[in-house]
Amino acid sequence: MATILDRIIEEKHKEVQKLCEGNRVKVEAKPRRSFIQKLTETDEIAIISEFKRASPSKGIINSGADPAEQAARYEQAGASAISVLTDSSFFKGSFSDLRAVREVVNLPILCKDFIIDSSQIDMAAENGADIILLIVAALNQETLVKLYQYAQGLNLEVLVEVHNQVELEKALQIGAQLIGVNNRDLKTFTVSLQTTESLAKSIKDAGAFLISESGIHQKEDVERVRNAGANGILVGEAFMKSSDLSQSFKDFRLPLAGGIQK
Repeated sequence: MATILDRIIEEKHKEVQKLCEGNRVKVEAKPRRSFIQKLTETDEIAIISEFKRASPSKGIINSGADPAEQAARYEQAGASAISVLTDSSFFKGSFSDLRAVREVVNLPILCKDFIIDSSQIDMAAENGADIILLIVAALNQETLVKLYQYAQGLNLEVLVEVHNQVELEKALQIGAQLIGVNNRDLKTFTVSLQTTESLAKSIKDAGAFLISESGIHQKEDVERVRNAGANGILVGEAFMKSSDLSQSFKDFRLPLAGGIQK
């Protein structure tokens, strides 16, 4: 039986085919805003705040939100970086959302998508991304290596996403500096912060930065992943639904467990 991830990847192959049939623009390497640099300089949890209209697990989250307006609010509230969903079929996002955010903020921007081909990385770079997401569960090791190196060649940073120890070993094999632990299983979409707790030590021992993703809705959640060793968090739904964004950020901006650290 096909999982949600299977259906998403099947749709991505169709999108990639259309991209490859169109005119490909070779992107020139140019200066990017570094999220990794920010992580080396901060003594508090870094917050990647996400612009997300919808998701397969939650349905419509905030369909009327304007990407530029929301991103500007994120920057003003104290975000360290901004994530923009560019998947249209399942998350109601677009590359135009990415462009709109790039025009109004000076923060590093993560292109959040299910990337399976270099053409998608080109699109991310062309539209203003500084970071791309590579999901280990969606790629074989050969493709993971190829796309990781391709992104680096464009001066893009790469958030390599894992959900279990097997996937983490694959991320560590390619020397990933920035590892995202998705607390949501992309095959079942169940969520548990214990996923971050179980993988944190291996990530920290390898000297990589740990970003905890999904399932973070309140201060206690941030404290839990911070105490496990997270350098940062990626938060979408809680911020997209927040009635007091400034207060939400104040609640989440906690000091790192041991000060500036890797």
